[in-house]
Amino acid sequence: MQLAVRGTGRAARVKPEGRRTGGLPATATLLALLVLTVLAGCRKPAAPPPPPPVSTTEDAPLHLPHAQSNLPVVKLWAGAEELSTELCLTPQQLATGMMFRTNLAENAAMLFAFAMPHRAAFYMRNTTVPLSAAYIDPDGVIVEIHDLKPLDETSVEASSDRIQYVLEVKQGWFSRHNVSTGAVVRLPQGALREVFRRR
Repeated sequence: MQLAVRGTGRAARVKPEGRRTGGLPATATLLALLVLTVLAGCRKPAAPPPPPPVSTTEDAPLHLPHAQSNLPVVKLWAGAEELSTELCLTPQQLATGMMFRTNLAENAAMLFAFAMPHRAAFYMRNTTVPLSAAYIDPDGVIVEIHDLKPLDETSVEASSDRIQYVLEVKQGWFSRHNVSTGAVVRLPQGALREVFRRR
């Protein structure tokens, strides 16, 4: 009987006692092939590549892809006028703001509370509701008021680097309610500085 030896292209003659002429016993050859097959199957698979880093660029923006809901709502006064106000406190809430909203009631607002004073700059990406924004210093005083145009991505930068809060309302609300720069914004618990220091 003849057994083809893999890879050599020649045949080896097997003697009746189970040995090939000029080689190892057939059982030893089969055992070696079995061990090699098992070892090849035991090899660890290559580790998967690490996930890409989280980015806050255009590829993976920090803001939500839809209107945010379930924000905390508080009563707030701008001067003598009362507003029902949603609070934006986390980075994602601050980045999303009024994006994707379709309307805003006359006495509704959104307050952006930043950890530190800075030169705020707001724009209207994904925002179709016309807004007015009051830039507010750490003491709760309105320093500047700006009208923001729907979908305009031009940043409206504060002239001061002491802006810690921004209050957004329906466009024209400040003039309709006689609230101007110098007015103080406060919550029922007290001044903005005191309330947000406790967070």
